[in-house]
Amino acid sequence: MSWKEQYRKWSTFSALEAEWKEALEQRKGNEVELEDCFYKNLEFGTGGMRGEIGPGPNRMNTYTVRRAAEGLARFISKDGNEAKERGVAIAFDSRHKSRQFALECALTLGNHGIRSYLFHDLRPTPELSFAVRHLNAFAGIVITASHNPPEYNGFKVYGEDGGQLPPGPADDLVQFVNEIEDELLIKVANEMELKGDRTLQVVSEEIDEEYNNQLKTILIQKELINEFGKEVKIVFTPLHGAANLPVRRVLETSGFSQLTVVPEQELPDPNFSTVKSPNPEEHAAFELAIQHGKNIDADVLLATDPDGDRVGVAVKNPSGEYIVLTGNQTGALMLDYILSQKKELNSLPTNGVVLKTIVTSEIGRAIAEKYDLHTIDTLTGFKFIGEKIKEYEQTGEYRFLFGYEESYGYLIGDFVRDKDAVQACLLAAEIATYYKSRQMNVYDGLIELFEKYGYYQEGLESLTLKGKAGIEQINQILASFRETPPTNLGNSKVAFIEDYQSSLLTNALTGEQVAIQLPKSNVLKYKLEDGSWFCIRPSGTEPKIKFYFGVNKESLEESKNSLEQLKQAVMTLVNKTQR
Repeated sequence: MSWKEQYRKWSTFSALEAEWKEALEQRKGNEVELEDCFYKNLEFGTGGMRGEIGPGPNRMNTYTVRRAAEGLARFISKDGNEAKERGVAIAFDSRHKSRQFALECALTLGNHGIRSYLFHDLRPTPELSFAVRHLNAFAGIVITASHNPPEYNGFKVYGEDGGQLPPGPADDLVQFVNEIEDELLIKVANEMELKGDRTLQVVSEEIDEEYNNQLKTILIQKELINEFGKEVKIVFTPLHGAANLPVRRVLETSGFSQLTVVPEQELPDPNFSTVKSPNPEEHAAFELAIQHGKNIDADVLLATDPDGDRVGVAVKNPSGEYIVLTGNQTGALMLDYILSQKKELNSLPTNGVVLKTIVTSEIGRAIAEKYDLHTIDTLTGFKFIGEKIKEYEQTGEYRFLFGYEESYGYLIGDFVRDKDAVQACLLAAEIATYYKSRQMNVYDGLIELFEKYGYYQEGLESLTLKGKAGIEQINQILASFRETPPTNLGNSKVAFIEDYQSSLLTNALTGEQVAIQLPKSNVLKYKLEDGSWFCIRPSGTEPKIKFYFGVNKESLEESKNSLEQLKQAVMTLVNKTQR
């Protein structure tokens, strides 16, 4: 069906909700925007879907949310009545229409007799992951678009282990969703009837309390916190999102009494009015936290994204200025602290494992090796880390100790199976306490790590390329690097090329090839003779192509210079592909 036929179908649908009728009216005559709204279905991938809110099958709205929920209902129904009874836990964040979309999910599932456990108010994504396991639910849904701009929302699916679905079941779910031909005709149940027979149950405080109790189990040096925790000054901002209450609750009940919440960013706001982007990876998101930090001379600043699965950390440098640590730096500090303290307490398992992604810093591997532990790389996306946790839980081959990715995602306790900013805030507070007890600050601890393991530096560049033309440009860039790979960058030759789409690692110097034992993905990684590397991948959630860079030199200045040279060399090649 052409986009114009799809548009006609929607605009003439007599039962179309008033807000979407009005949205169509507002776009009348704007053929470019209308085509983008109607030229395809919003893609439902292995983790769910994400897109701008608006009318049409290529936008997030009542009908596309029902389509996703209907696909999940059919996926669950094939497993019979027990799966339907176990039901689905549903959470939502502070975005536009999140609450409404969450209810639409419950009503769609309820039409199939599938039980729903719907949080009564916004909750962070990791608490949903915990709730799936705690309630023994068959699946979970979070309505969120993470740190995307305010005009976005999304639908994220979790399996019965609290992790995102692995490839086999995920492919089955995608097929069920794609088989639905007309999103406008999906039936939903009556809310009051579902509540009356408890097919729809509203959940809240009991889950909060259990989650908080589990969070406190990740603390390693509780006596240290009892002695010094009340001296640590923490500034926290939820950036108008869902992590406000859980983070405050766990910090305060764990002994951190000097907690300041940024008042301007404390309450939910779907427009994220105080920031250009509600993403703690963007240093500008820390502007207000830094102001409050200076006022009280804070030891550590913490900022979580809207759905509470990512956290950024800012600390004072030797000049007394607050700097935002990279995700790799925070991850290295967390990993070193976990391993060193567990070693000191004789609680470090000999078969412990660290999980990280292929675009995450190699300093993690160096730290783990110091403790004779394995580091396993996964594809980008925390679902692959969750999948490995489940695998090792079943086989007993390794014991999970820490999982992280460069994009501010960390997991310490596996009672959650996705990145958990609430856990990470608690551990960051403990780390600040540890360094304070040593009369150091967290930045001093980072330099101590660099001196021990090497001055690792990483960077990221992104190109935002929207719409149909943008997808074509992204594909063109990847095709160009595949067809004509660089042979050297600066003074260093390209030694290895990892193509995750063909699952081949090629020695660029000898031509020898070996298989990559990871799922296929449209990603390229190049390793240079001097140990530097860069990686290219399209974002799975935004209209972006991302370029990751990593170096390791003998001094901080040398590493920073080397990183900038590598970035310039790669981005020059990228610009040539776009001419």
